[in-house]
Amino acid sequence: MADATDTAALTILMSGELNERQIAQIKAAAPAADVRYFSSRAELEGEIEQADIVAGSISPAGLAKAAQLKWVQSWAAGTNEILFPEMVKSPVTVTSCASNGAIPLAEHAVMLMLMLSRNAPKWLKNQGESKWERWYHPELSGLTCGIIGLGFSGADLARKLKAFDMRVIGTRRTPKPTPNVDEVFPLDRLHDLLAQSDFVVMTAPRTPESKGMLGEAEFRAMKPSAYYICFSRGGIADDAALLRALQEGWIAGAGLDAHSKEPLPSDSPFWTAPNTIITPHNGATTPGTRQRGVDIFVDNLRRFLAGTTLHNIVNKEAGY
Repeated sequence: MADATDTAALTILMSGELNERQIAQIKAAAPAADVRYFSSRAELEGEIEQADIVAGSISPAGLAKAAQLKWVQSWAAGTNEILFPEMVKSPVTVTSCASNGAIPLAEHAVMLMLMLSRNAPKWLKNQGESKWERWYHPELSGLTCGIIGLGFSGADLARKLKAFDMRVIGTRRTPKPTPNVDEVFPLDRLHDLLAQSDFVVMTAPRTPESKGMLGEAEFRAMKPSAYYICFSRGGIADDAALLRALQEGWIAGAGLDAHSKEPLPSDSPFWTAPNTIITPHNGATTPGTRQRGVDIFVDNLRRFLAGTTLHNIVNKEAGY
């Protein structure tokens, strides 16, 4: 860890979608440091040999050249993309922007729940055809939402769902009472959660342990009237099992913002899966998310310079 006397010797390289005000905010946190902003990772890695700190992403080739790199601050809440084997083995500290997208992701989940349960795609189709057609649809009030992962996004979603008078249940690695959650299930009772839920929302990170945790048995445990929503990471649900669940009617539909492969290939069968809404991993793409990420980095930068513990340190072996 650095201390205040090292500030002038620090070189901080940044990339990502930052505006001038945010760049100035970061520079003000370390006024004696050499802070450089690049429009792309490739440009940043052209000077990475000089970097002590990187804010943004980094490739295996970039890490190999970063002889004096001490810390990487990811702009993402999930750091799967930079936890390649070389990074995991390296002594470089990795921190995330966990919590920065909790608000818009929870909003996105609520939007998908309303759109799916009310068949909003059909309204939009009918509007394009100037067709007047009405139907009965459910209310969220009184329904049950099962949240897999009660971290920042899951907790914010639970709070929002209580405003809709929903029953909220959830599961997490270490079950403990959670505000706005009526019951917290241990992971070995996942099937109980699935069987009781009208909506199953995946907010957990993708880790070696969570990858493929929802397969055929899990989707068959859900109600035929239930919907699956994922905004954290693709691959936690097995793609083949999820596709069969949608095509064969094991579940009522899905709202998918996160996908195993991104961008989602144009020939992916998920584009045309029944009762499925696809969004391009866009749920947290808001100015507020980026500003909260900058605030997290600025706070961590001050901590780094003071020699105190950083926030959101990633357990590189665990993956989050």
